[in-house]
Formats: sequence, structure tokens, C-alpha cells
Amino acid sequence: MPLQHNSKAGSSFAADGHATLIGSIPLTSHDEALELVFQHTPHIPLWPQLPGNRLEGMLLQFNEGLPCLAAEGDKVFFNTGSELFEAEQLAFFEEYLEVAEDFAKLAASRFTVSPSHAAGLYRLLEKVTNREDVLALKGQITGPFTLLTGLADQHNRAGYYDPLLREMITKGLAMKAAWQVIFLQKAGKPVIVFIDEPALAGLGSSSFISVSREDISADQHEMIAAIHQAGGLAGIHVCANTDWALLLSLDFDILNFDAYGFFDRLVSFKNEIYAFLASGGIIAWGLVPTSEKEQILAESTDSLVARWEEQAAQLVNHDWDLPALLRRSLITPSCGTGALTAELAVRVLELTRGLSERLREKYL
Repeated sequence: MPLQHNSKAGSSFAADGHATLIGSIPLTSHDEALELVFQHTPHIPLWPQLPGNRLEGMLLQFNEGLPCLAAEGDKVFFNTGSELFEAEQLAFFEEYLEVAEDFAKLAASRFTVSPSHAAGLYRLLEKVTNREDVLALKGQITGPFTLLTGLADQHNRAGYYDPLLREMITKGLAMKAAWQVIFLQKAGKPVIVFIDEPALAGLGSSSFISVSREDISADQHEMIAAIHQAGGLAGIHVCANTDWALLLSLDFDILNFDAYGFFDRLVSFKNEIYAFLASGGIIAWGLVPTSEKEQILAESTDSLVARWEEQAAQLVNHDWDLPALLRRSLITPSCGTGALTAELAVRVLELTRGLSERLREKYL
């Protein structure tokens, strides 16, 4: 049965221009990564994903317990030709229905994420205890579109185009997102989970010509509903251009986008942005560049403050001035820092913290 969801939960959390991060950090120690997280984003810390650990890669980290996955060497794929396929899907749906009816059963289910795949998640919960400056905890999960277009079946056909696989993987990820919310709620703080969907940047291209907006909406709705039902806030992160009108029409609490590179694309949907804000939505501005070394080194807190002011000014109207917009904003890097050197990643984090602090001092 479809999950029921709450209305937008943004009213339970005050964004107020605080800073948070996007998943990956290019270190080899989760504890060292968390030191950086707490140093630069103490109010909304996240659990770090370390790219040096293969099991923490975007297409592998959340695969435990998902059906029909097989491996040959380093290749992971969906094996729908296995003689165990029918039994596996039956077992999956039985367990899904059981936990969807009672989230208390998630902790002992296939929908958990183990320390081998997400050590940072467990270390964050340990380290956040008794920190009074923490306003919320942020987690993340690979979205169904990205996972299903990133992994193929035994015939090298993307899993997304198999309706049964699509249903199972989406439901499995939704339950993993709900489990993550409940797990992090042990800290007694609001929990935000970003659905990471970089592949949605391909919407409308020839690569995904047969993908319908209705199917994307249905899958994202399933993820959002599970996060909301578990008591969390649901965000989406897309680090390039996409169908913004579609995403703004959904029940996301937070929309995170690459404001450094793609604000001009998003701002063309002003009516949709205003409707999103009016319904309680939060804009997470990915204003600190992460893709080019030259850009990272060229920017400063002053230049990024000016960039936010120039962008936000384009949204000012009789309902929204700059302070009001900042109260409904988060500040983030444009994407994760996992592909950078450690030195450049630290600079990105410093700029993110500095931008947030300066804007809050100036407008709130």
C-alpha cells in the first residue's frame, strides 16, 4: 500500500541561513572528517562519506538488503535471470509490507545500513551527544533514479527500465531513508535527509527520452513520504540543471541546487519558487564552488556574499525581502568535496562557514 505522508515539515525547523554540507569528504578517517564537519558546520552536522572506501560509493553504499543485486569482480549489477529471482522478490515484498506498517521493525530489518557501509553515520551519532549547539542532523541517501540508471541488469540494460526492479529498489531505498531518520533521531534533534539525485540532471536529454515526469514524481513521492512518516525533513540535491518545475511541485522540505553554476536556470521558475516557499519550503543555496580548483581559490567570503545578494535580490518582492529569504535558506557547497584534495575541501568548508556567518550577521 502507498505510504501516507505529512504536509511539508519545514515549519518545524528554522533554516535561518545556517550552513550544512553535501556528503563526501576526501579524508581516510571518519573521525577526522567529523572534526572538520563540527568545526565548519556545527549547527547542522552531517555524517561524512569517504570516497576512499569503495563501499561508501554512491552506487554501493545503500545496496545492502536490496533484491536481485549480484557482483562479478568489481562489477555490480541486477541479476533478474537468477533461479532465485522469484523467491527473492517475494521475501523482499513480505518484509517491506511488514516494516512499512510498523517502522519500529526497521531496526532489525534488511533496510538498515551497516557500519561497514556508513561508519560516519554511526560515528556522528556517538559524537553529537551533549552538543548543545546542534540544531539538526543531516543525512543523505542515493536517490532511486540515480541508483537505477547507474546500475544495469545482466543484459546491460539500466535497472530503471524494468518496472519490477524500479518498484523494489525505490521501496527499499525509501525504507532505508526512514530507518536513517529514526536512527539519527536518537540524538534528540530534528533530522534532515537529502535524496542525492545527480542523474536527474539528464532529464530531457536523449539519454532519458522515455522517462516520464509522472514516474519521477511517483518515485520521489515514495521517498519523501517515508522520510516524513519517520518524522524527518526531506531534501533533494541535484548538482546541475534539471526539471526544476517538477521538483518544486513535490513535497520536498528543502531544495538544494548548485547556485554557483545554475541559478539562472532555477530563477526562471519564479512562480514555482514562490509557491514552494509559501508552502514552507527551504532553499539550500549551493553557492560555494566545488568543481574547479581555480574557482575555489578565486572566491572569498566577500565575493560569495555579493553573489548571494545579487541572486536573492532577483527573488525579492512584496512578500520576500532579503532577511525573509535568508530565514528560509541554508548555505551549502555546490556539491560534495570527495573529488577534491583535502586542502581544497577544507577551503570549501571554510568558505561555506564564512558565507553563512556573514549573511546571518548582516541580515538576521
